[in-house]
This record gives sequence, structure tokens and C-alpha cells, in this order.
Amino acid sequence: MKAWEIVSEGGIDALELNERPMPDPGHGQVRVKVAASSINYRDLSTVMAPAARNIPYPTVPNSDCAGEVVALGPGVTRVAEGDRVMGCFFQDWESGGITPKAMALALGGAVDGVLAEFVVLNENALVPVPTHLSSEEASTLPCAAVTAWHALTAPQPVQPGETVLLLGTGGVSVFAQQFAGLFGARTIATSSSDHKLERMGALGAADTINYKSTPNWDEAVLDLTHGAGADRVIEVGGPGTLQKSISATRIGGNIALIGILTGAGGEIIPTDIMRKSLMVKGIYVGSRVQFEDMARAIAKDRLRPVIDEIYDFEEAKAAFHRMHDATHFGKLVVRR
Repeated sequence: MKAWEIVSEGGIDALELNERPMPDPGHGQVRVKVAASSINYRDLSTVMAPAARNIPYPTVPNSDCAGEVVALGPGVTRVAEGDRVMGCFFQDWESGGITPKAMALALGGAVDGVLAEFVVLNENALVPVPTHLSSEEASTLPCAAVTAWHALTAPQPVQPGETVLLLGTGGVSVFAQQFAGLFGARTIATSSSDHKLERMGALGAADTINYKSTPNWDEAVLDLTHGAGADRVIEVGGPGTLQKSISATRIGGNIALIGILTGAGGEIIPTDIMRKSLMVKGIYVGSRVQFEDMARAIAKDRLRPVIDEIYDFEEAKAAFHRMHDATHFGKLVVRR
């Protein structure tokens, strides 16, 4: 079978499409014929700097896929051949809090990913595809969508009428916009692109802020909330934006800390978190049970992920370059 492999520090153009032996499922595992794989920022970061992440060579990138179960290992009971499934980001996190063991089995990082014709996955790390979704749509859910769902439902679900601040218009933020609508929450979206803000408005964002033309966007959020601040923040920028997110959050509010798109540098004032009694929770995707809860909500409301562009398998490098250019809105998908 064919698989894309990270073989060096050479970045996107050094990815190689190579032959690998057909993987055989072991006890409690299944072989999945991959129909589609979506790309996350984390996948791009892994391709661009594998040594910094201690990635062995060769490693197959990407965490997200949807496909069909084509072979069962011994002891498999949860799925059958022919089932359409999505693989979980973590291969050993069924429910509850995350553990070191679960962290060690993240696809496309510590273990081989899914940008291949076939993959072997644990049966306990599979979720059925909602019947109304295509394989391309389903492949966008395991990482960005579960992350957004986790951020909006833990430690407690966002409530109707609450205000959610969404930073940027990447995959997590777009899914968070869609899910916030299901919960009846109001959203404020930020971006440096007026065109992308228009698209967020079309998805239901009540207010939008261009942070390039309005650098003090935290003050704008306070103005839009009559001085109170947002109830919850989907924080994907990291240290470069976190202090303003703290400023823009109401007393007793929640900040879901998800990414570091602005880099690792920035100044944080811890006393501002303390004085406002904020909860700042690190979010690293989620469990299979959270994925299942999300999938049921998606099926009930027949929600469809936003896909910017679909690439053929042989065009995977072009998809990574598009991710690197950051011109997309929604998800980028590689299909078989």
C-alpha cells in the first residue's frame, strides 16, 4: 500500500509517497481503508519540525481520517466489516480525564498517522460516521471538531444566551461557531480578514472584529458585552493573545486554551486571572465518549462541516502548502 511519510527535516517538499507493507490488525484492532484525511495545524507543525517533536523517521503524518472497516483482528466486537468509521485522535482515551498513556498514543505524532491507503486502529478508538456525512466531511471531525466540542461542553456546557469569543477562523473556531449555534449561544468572532469575518457572520456570528484594524480587540469585546466580557473564550493564539483574552472575559468566565498560533512568546499577568476568578483550561482534543456525544449532536441537527478544498491523495503536498499559506476557511481534506 502507499503512504505519505515524513523522512527528514526538509518540510513539506521532503514528504515522500512510499510503499509500505499492508498492516495486519492485532487483538482488538481493525484495518480501515482510508477514504479521506483532513489536515490540522498540528499536522503541518509536525511536518515542518519533526525533530522538535521527537518524531522518528519514517512517520506517517495526520491524525484525522474516515473510511471503511475491511478486516477485523481477534476479539473485535464493537465494529463489523463494511462499517463506515472515523478514527479517534487518541488511540487509548475512551472517557474521563486524559492520562499519560493516552497522550503517548496520539496519531500522527507518537505513532504513525493516517495519510495512507490503509491504517490499523484500535476498535475502542472508532466512532461511526453520521449517515448524512460524506467521508470527506467525516474526516474533518476527529481533531478540530472534538476540540471545539470539548471547549464548549467542559467543565460545563455553554448555556443559551451566553457569549462565546472565537479567536481566528481556523478549523477549531469554525466548528465552535457551528456548535455554539446548536447551544443557542451568541458569538463574537475575530480575524484579520474581513472576507473570513463575513463567512463567520453567515455561519451565525452575532458580531465580528478585525483585529488588524482594531488592535485593542479586547476593549471592543467589552463594548459589545456592555462592559461585562465574554462568558467563554476559544483561545487558539496562545501567549500572544492570552492576556487580551483574559481582559475580554467576564468575572468567573472560562478560557479554553487550545493553540499557540501566535508563537510561544508573550506576557501574561497571573493576577488578572486570579482577580477575575477565571478558569483557564488546557484543551488537547478529547475522549471517544466526547467524540460520540458530538457525533450524535451533528447527526441530530444534520450539521455539515465547512470544507474549503479537497485534494487528491497524490496532491497531499499541495494541501499542506495551502495550510501553510493560511488562506483557507474551514478544513482542507485529502481524499483517496
